[in-house]
Amino acid sequence: MSPSATVIPLRPAEAQRRSTLVIIPCLDEGPRIRALVQDVLASSPDLDVLIIDDGSTDDTAAEAEAAGAAVVRLPFNLGYGAALQTGYKYALEAGYDRVVQMDGDGQHPVSELVPLLTRLDSGDVDLVVGSRFLGRADYRIPIARLLGIQLFSRLTSALARRRITDPTSGLQAMNRKVLAFYQQDFYPYDYPDGDMLLRVQYAGLRFEEVPVVMVGGPPGKSMHSGLRPIYYVYKLLLSLGLTWLSGPDRSGDP
Repeated sequence: MSPSATVIPLRPAEAQRRSTLVIIPCLDEGPRIRALVQDVLASSPDLDVLIIDDGSTDDTAAEAEAAGAAVVRLPFNLGYGAALQTGYKYALEAGYDRVVQMDGDGQHPVSELVPLLTRLDSGDVDLVVGSRFLGRADYRIPIARLLGIQLFSRLTSALARRRITDPTSGLQAMNRKVLAFYQQDFYPYDYPDGDMLLRVQYAGLRFEEVPVVMVGGPPGKSMHSGLRPIYYVYKLLLSLGLTWLSGPDRSGDP
């Protein structure tokens, strides 16, 4: 967790820690975040919520705190991956047994959290990834983005030597082994996608995709707007290649 981050803890009445932390990275989600936090807390008595406010300019932090979430306020926008890693460090240091990550824009229905955790609790996987392509996307995915996802799905599947349908999914559940693994410096500050699934596999950790439903986020709000898709494609292709080259089959490690 960044030493300059501001932490707003759980309120005294809610200070008894539960076993599962829901991490939600946010940037200017003030209009939606209170209802989302309330829905998550109401969905299961075993969940705490941590909002990582990644440099918002609106009232995201205040709305999340009012709804009962813990809040970490980053001093400025550090990126989606940096916000997630901040949450992982918080969860590990606080002693949570398992974590679910989801987006703050409403794309990931709260009803999908418990099924992911149920699969994680089976004990034979360390990471569970929600796939809209095994389940259902209740919105129209723009054709360029869909083609990009399919490209990276095929590439990641080929490098991992197994089928991976949704390498860009941000809806995931993980245990403490994965949390500890994600503390390392290789975790990307911007777009952790298929390259991290490769690293998880190369590290001997077990992951599985499960079907989920995803819905459309707010109109006009996307991490992949403007020129960012060009950078995203370049960066992920480079990261996938470097990850594959450093894998156990190339390095000689077991």
